[in-house]
Amino acid sequence: MKKLLVVLLFTISSLQFANATGLHTCDAGDKSKWQTKETLQKKLTEAGWKIRKIKEDGGCYEVYATNPDGQRGEAYFHPETLELEIMARRGKILFKKGE
Repeated sequence: MKKLLVVLLFTISSLQFANATGLHTCDAGDKSKWQTKETLQKKLTEAGWKIRKIKEDGGCYEVYATNPDGQRGEAYFHPETLELEIMARRGKILFKKGE
């Protein structure tokens, strides 16, 4: 009985972490409408961002970078519009769209 309980608890906690996608999610729709990571990188580089990594996460493009103001962190961009949705560093929100 104890073994079953331990297995169940482990399974439940694993499922919760497997579904975690990070700090933010985007309602991005069909991937065929997404702009490319390369387009986002070019846009940000031209705007003065220093990019370390771009990946897909939670329906967004998650970018590890330093923005033009020198703030380093992770930023989430909508993949269709390439608009900045949120930027954070170590859990502290530096920018949130609409606020």
